[in-house]
Amino acid sequence: MAGLAKNSRHRLLAATTVLNIASIDQAAGPAAQESRSFRGAHLNANMNVGTAHSEVNPNTRVMNSRGIWLSYILGIGLLHVVLLSIPFFSVPVVWTLTNIIHNMSMYIFLHTVKGTPFETPDQGKARLLTHWEQMDYGVQFTASRKFLTIMPIVLYFLTSFYTKYDRIHFIINTISLMSVLIPKLPQFHGVRIFGINKY
Repeated sequence: MAGLAKNSRHRLLAATTVLNIASIDQAAGPAAQESRSFRGAHLNANMNVGTAHSEVNPNTRVMNSRGIWLSYILGIGLLHVVLLSIPFFSVPVVWTLTNIIHNMSMYIFLHTVKGTPFETPDQGKARLLTHWEQMDYGVQFTASRKFLTIMPIVLYFLTSFYTKYDRIHFIINTISLMSVLIPKLPQFHGVRIFGINKY
């Protein structure tokens, strides 16, 4: 009932605004009316009433936000520095832990968790999609998808170098890398192996 009242208030406010604009346009003349009608049509086409953003699903564009890539890289660096500050961890162990924690977090947040933390007017379309499947409306090979695919590979190369290609670390880091690269392949878009994470 409260939602219905809220919708009624929004409609009443919108109708009042349109009436006020119409009376201003009549006073201003025909040139102002044409300009106002063009801007009004543009606003109505892109407006998502009742939200603080213009996207139907903000998960689709969050990795394209200003500064998000830098924040992501700084987060990995901060994790690495925190692990380095633990006195009984050697440098190879810290690099392997950085790689594993990063890849495990990426797997959970991008390839396991489904839906959106926002109320979206998409009638539940995103409910069964992981964040990776929602990104850029499912379009493959966009800049943000390439960035999120390249970063684990770069981290893997750095980890392999600083662990001096030790066999145990190499096997652990390779398995960790494969766990985040395979789900990113276009062939696995929407695929649930053995029905795991289907619902």
